[in-house]
Amino acid sequence: MSVMQEDKREEQMRGGAITLESLEGTINKALKKINGRKENDICKYLPFNGGYMHHFTLRKMKAEQPKKLSELIDSYIIGNPSPKKVPHKPRKPRGSRKRPELITLTRDELDRLLSTLRQAGDHEIAARFSLKKSLNAIKKALIQSIRQHKVDHELWNAFSEALKAQVDDSTKALGAPARPPASAMVQIVSQP
Repeated sequence: MSVMQEDKREEQMRGGAITLESLEGTINKALKKINGRKENDICKYLPFNGGYMHHFTLRKMKAEQPKKLSELIDSYIIGNPSPKKVPHKPRKPRGSRKRPELITLTRDELDRLLSTLRQAGDHEIAARFSLKKSLNAIKKALIQSIRQHKVDHELWNAFSEALKAQVDDSTKALGAPARPPASAMVQIVSQP
């Protein structure tokens, strides 16, 4: 700490009618009473915001509000015949903040929503809400629909897109040039 900062600190303490020495004396009395070894040990006996005082807050109050800190120490530790530790403030569990914008749907509700969108002819939004399935899962569903003698164009489109994505990923991994799209290949083959 620079000399100017120390002078400023002393000036602030004089303005609060308490000196650094008297505050240190109060802190030492409190430490002896609670059988503490470090200055931070008195934090657990000082209530603050629903729990005990954080050691950073203690340091800040020591520098900026020494009179108030001295009063807290006097009332909760020195003036108290049997000072007790303040229980800690319980933390909120992770992920406890609720997000009001999110809507959770069950699997059945999502399926009903998708079928309504498809019936309305809004295939783009239906595709955005559709869950991405693995290539094997799409193959399995496609084979089942064929066995049931049902034609599902969206399932076939999903299969061709997943297959194309897998081929593109493998060609990128090998460093080979990407193949032309399947529609271009069909046009080339269909020409005499």
